[in-house]
Amino acid sequence: MKLELNLKKLKNAISTIDRIAGKHMTLPVLSCVLIEVKGNIATFKATNLDIGIEVTVPVKSNEDGTLTVPANIISSFVSQIAGEDQVIKLEDSSGNLQITTNKSKGLIKTQPFDDFPSIPRVIDGKEFTLSPESFLKGLKSVWYSSSVSSVKPELSSVYIYKDDFGLVFAATDSFRLAEKKIKIPNTTNINDILIPFKNIPDIIRVLENMKDSVSVLLNKNLISFSTNDTYLVSRLIDGIFPDYQQIIPKNFSTEIVILKQDLINALKVSNIFSDKFNQVHLSIDPKAKTFKIQTKNSDIGENSTSVEASLNGDAIEINFNYKYIADCFQSIDADSLSLQFSGNNRPMVIRPISGDQSFMYLAMPMNR
Repeated sequence: MKLELNLKKLKNAISTIDRIAGKHMTLPVLSCVLIEVKGNIATFKATNLDIGIEVTVPVKSNEDGTLTVPANIISSFVSQIAGEDQVIKLEDSSGNLQITTNKSKGLIKTQPFDDFPSIPRVIDGKEFTLSPESFLKGLKSVWYSSSVSSVKPELSSVYIYKDDFGLVFAATDSFRLAEKKIKIPNTTNINDILIPFKNIPDIIRVLENMKDSVSVLLNKNLISFSTNDTYLVSRLIDGIFPDYQQIIPKNFSTEIVILKQDLINALKVSNIFSDKFNQVHLSIDPKAKTFKIQTKNSDIGENSTSVEASLNGDAIEINFNYKYIADCFQSIDADSLSLQFSGNNRPMVIRPISGDQSFMYLAMPMNR
C-alpha cells in the first residue's frame, strides 16, 4: 500500500471515524481504523459492532493494500501536523504504517486486518432521502430523555415513527418523556425505528458533517445514512416502545405561562440548596398570584424563590427532580413556556408558547 493525499482530507476522515473505534479487551482490532486502498480511492473504516462507518477519500496511488492501525495513535499524530494544504504520504513499511510529511515521519505499528469485522450493509431495505438538519433536530430534541440503563432496551433508545405531520421522535426513561415532531416529506416507507441511545452521539456527530440530502436505508435490524463519501450504519433495537400517549394528560387543572429565562434563573438558584435527589418543590397559587420554587437541604440550608408568571386554575403543591425540568430547555427555542398540571402526583407537561410548538415534554413528580 502506497498513497498520497491532501492532509486536510486525511484529518477530516480520521476525525469523523476515530471516536467510533473504542477500547475492546477481547477484540483489540475494534480499537483500530482499517485503511483500504483500491485504485485511487482510500476507504477508512471503524466499528464497535453496534455502529460502523466508512469514509472514502480520493488519493494518488499505484499500489493497493490494507492496514489496520490503532485509532487513537493515528488520530493524535495526524491532528498535530500543521499545514493542512500539504500532501502527506502513507505507505506499508514491513507491515507497519509509515506516515511522511514535509517535516516529520512516523511509523505506527499495525494489527492483523483479517480479524477486522465487515461493516454491514442494509439488504432489502426501504430507501428514502432526508435533510440531515431535520433529522438532527429530531434526535437532539429528545435523546437526553432516554434511559442510560440497558435493562429495558426499548427505553434505552430513541423511538421514531411516522404520522400525518411527518416524523415523530420520542424518548423516555419512565421518569420523563420528550417528543418532537419534524416535517419531513417522503416518509411513507418508514416503519417504527428504535435507535440505541449509546449510538445517538456518534450519529449526531457524523450527520452534522453531512451536507445536502442524505440517503437512508432501513430494514428490521439496521439503519444506514450515506452520502457520496460517507456511509454510517447503526444497529436497531428489536422491541416495542411503550404507548406513551396513555400517560399524557388530556385535561389540565392548573397552567403557568412563564418566560423561559426567568424559570431557568430561578431553578439555578434553587438547585444550590437542593438535596441529594435534586428535589425542587413548586408551590402554585393562582388566587394569590404566587409561584414559588422552594428547596431544602439539611446540610446546607434552604431557599424560596418567587417567579413572575401568569397563573390559572387550581392551587397545587408538587415536587420534581431539578434535572428533569432543566434538561428540556435545550429543545425549546421560544421565549415563553407553558407548564400544565392535572393535579397532585400527576405529570407536568411543558410546551413552548410561540413559534415552533412541535415539542412536548413531560416530567413525572417526585414523592416527598
